[in-house]
Amino acid sequence: MKLSRPFSSTSFPLQKAAPYLNSSNSIASAKELHAHLIRTQKYSDPFAISHVIRLYSLFPTSLHKALVAFNQTERPTLPIWNYMIRGLSKSDRPIEALHMYVRMRQQGFPGNNLTFIFIFKACVQLSDIVLGQAVHVNVLKLGYQSYLYVCNALIYTYGSCGDLVGAGKVFDRMSERDLVSWNSLICGYSQCYKYHEVLGLFASMQAENVKADAVTLVKVVLACSYLGDFDTADFVAKYIRDSCVRIDVYLGNTLIDMYGRRGLVILADEVFTKMKEKNVVSWNAMIMGYAKAGDLMAARKLFDKMPNRDVISWTSMITGYCQANRFSDAIALFQEMMAIKVKPDEVTVASVLSACAHLGIFDVGKAVHEYVHQHDIKMDIYVGNALVDMYCKCGSVNTALEVFLSMSKKDTVSWTSMISGLAVNGFHDNAIQLFSQMLGEGCKPTHGTFVGVLLACAHAGLVDKGLEYFESMKKRHGLVPEMKHYGCVVDLLCRSGNLNRAFEFLNLMPMVADVVLWRMLLSACKLHGNVVLAEIAANKLLQLDPDNGGNYVLSSSTYATAERWDDAMKIRRLMDEGAVQRPLGWSSIEVDCLEDFECSFSSRIARIKLPSGSKKIVPSGCRAMIGQVAGGGRTEKQCLKLVTHTTNTVLRGTVGLRFVVLL
Repeated sequence: MKLSRPFSSTSFPLQKAAPYLNSSNSIASAKELHAHLIRTQKYSDPFAISHVIRLYSLFPTSLHKALVAFNQTERPTLPIWNYMIRGLSKSDRPIEALHMYVRMRQQGFPGNNLTFIFIFKACVQLSDIVLGQAVHVNVLKLGYQSYLYVCNALIYTYGSCGDLVGAGKVFDRMSERDLVSWNSLICGYSQCYKYHEVLGLFASMQAENVKADAVTLVKVVLACSYLGDFDTADFVAKYIRDSCVRIDVYLGNTLIDMYGRRGLVILADEVFTKMKEKNVVSWNAMIMGYAKAGDLMAARKLFDKMPNRDVISWTSMITGYCQANRFSDAIALFQEMMAIKVKPDEVTVASVLSACAHLGIFDVGKAVHEYVHQHDIKMDIYVGNALVDMYCKCGSVNTALEVFLSMSKKDTVSWTSMISGLAVNGFHDNAIQLFSQMLGEGCKPTHGTFVGVLLACAHAGLVDKGLEYFESMKKRHGLVPEMKHYGCVVDLLCRSGNLNRAFEFLNLMPMVADVVLWRMLLSACKLHGNVVLAEIAANKLLQLDPDNGGNYVLSSSTYATAERWDDAMKIRRLMDEGAVQRPLGWSSIEVDCLEDFECSFSSRIARIKLPSGSKKIVPSGCRAMIGQVAGGGRTEKQCLKLVTHTTNTVLRGTVGLRFVVLL
């Protein structure tokens, strides 16, 4: 229903509305003025009703009231049309702003510079570059292309919609530019990840003596972080200090992130401390910075002090623990997170599953998998890969294969994890078959993939097949073999008893073989009784790594196996003279909760010291080797020094015991 009162600019005495017109921009003042106009039946005055519509349109929750007032206005003026278009363009109904623009043109109003600024905002909301181009045509027809603010809005529209060429053309044709012009183009390039262009524009700004503000510098620092251009980043930081740029929460967060990526947590903390306003992103950035620098104590201290935490806060701390190989702490924090009902996201889940995989904690990993299904967490490729890896490392290969086959999208990590899991768990033929399937589907293998394939060949005794795969790395797939691949081939040859061939392979390597490869050969020599080759490998080991007690023990044990007691004791004396210590073995056990422990051997028992202080003394089984090494009038204590046998010890009578512990 249209208001039928005559349109007259004098129909409403403006002085009576002054208290409402001069009041603050609030919904309350809009309602008061609207009610006053209705009571006095003076709502046909265009100035008064435009003020009502303007106030209502400022607040998305009152936009419907603005529409009611607008629809009751018989002859809306251009400002009224603009108020409605502006309100709709800023709301979640930008398409209605465009409809309003069409209606306005149909009623004979072509619009002005403000109209186009608001319409371009709606085009950005809709990410509709075609509509933006159509409106641009109207701008040109009406001659508004020389208006600074219209051009700025055009640049922002083209840039936000990904048309950087169009944005650049508008920018280059401008006879006058201000800071907003530069920022609009820089934001467009940043949004499209064109970080080199962002830095180039910033350099041009400096050349033209245009002073950057916080908006500019956020994008420039972000570009420096992604490109690793820390020289420019340091220049920007100095520019901020010298130009006294106000560091708002967005610039502060970006600086903290930049410093954190570089491990410069002291500088990050300086920015964090000086920030007058902080949000959860600020705290999260600091936690991630400390975690990346390896200072988990500081990260956890900050985490515990946070006034509010979101899922990213928890995930940052959990991921930090995982990156520092503190997997038990990661799982404990995850359980704390679940206890207070914080819903994890895909990154959290992938990190926790990685921790479960490293510790071999099947029950927790399975519970996390069930949680993913029950709470509709997105089963993306990262969660899928983490599940495959976890199940494989926990020995549940069939479940891993089920997850792998159910994944709608697979990458090389997916294939590699499954192939390696099959190989490690004894399904050698299946691993090789899956590798062939991977190649058949056009997925390019990586260095990690070939480690799994060569491992499968080694365990299956497929010497020729393994060597064929090794040769194909460079010839067919363009992958230069690394030390780990040469190690797989040495393992392949040693397992099959081809010790001389393995020795030749070591000497023909294009790189110097590391201690791991020589240790493989020495272990195989001990197993097959090849003392001559063992001596060569032992000497090489002691040359490469003279401070490693394990090398001495392995060499001594090899001589002991061949009953060459004098040589065994000679190696032991070398170890004693060099004050080389054999590192204590360590493992973990789940006794209601996960506990780490170290093992130290006495003459007859192994004592397991749990962190809680409790002790369990169990038969060590070490005496199993005494008969083998006893001889030459040596005391039992001397013989025990030569024990290298690893004994499986089962702890009995322990509540909640989950594992057989290797001592």
